[in-house]
Amino acid sequence: MAMNFNELSGLKQWGAVIVGGAIVTTALYFTVFKSQSDKNAAAQHALQDKVRENNELESYRPKLKDMERQLANLKQQLEIERRIVPDEKQVDTFIETLDGEATKAGVELRRYTAKPVASKEYYSEVPFEMELDGPYYSMLNFFDRVGKLERIVNVSGLLVSNTKNPSGAKAKRSYQYAPNESVVATFTATTFFSHDLEPAGAAPGTKPATTGVSK
Repeated sequence: MAMNFNELSGLKQWGAVIVGGAIVTTALYFTVFKSQSDKNAAAQHALQDKVRENNELESYRPKLKDMERQLANLKQQLEIERRIVPDEKQVDTFIETLDGEATKAGVELRRYTAKPVASKEYYSEVPFEMELDGPYYSMLNFFDRVGKLERIVNVSGLLVSNTKNPSGAKAKRSYQYAPNESVVATFTATTFFSHDLEPAGAAPGTKPATTGVSK
């Protein structure tokens, strides 16, 4: 037979309240409090991991400026190396450079002819057969200027003769030389390129011969 709560004695009523409260508390613990406690524990663990990671990274802070400075130095060295040994076959730029140095030195670049490219493990050698004429000391000035170029240029097979006998330097033809021109020279100028890219298939042409007074 069901019994009304009010019909219970005071002691039993307190007992029922205590038992009910215990049941509700236990239910809340396993449904709400336990879940929240687990989340808090996980968050605390993640926070500790992040604090430990930040502390480890903090040790690198004094070294950051040094690392940035080293990186800037490496970039600068890379740019210098690219100018010395370009990573592309900048044939036109190379020929324009030598022609410009010839003009500054006071000699005439009459001809350039591409020779076979020699592929090495890390770079390619790109040689050109060239022909110059001009005053003797201007010729010396030209080779001195080429030797001081930032880009690497090797000169080999140099042959020199006077303008009255250009065939002595194995020149392909004679020109109408200026009165102050005294020597003719032929040589091979070899430049270098990084081996990253495939060799370009197009070969440079021959500079048109000029007549009249040399530059």
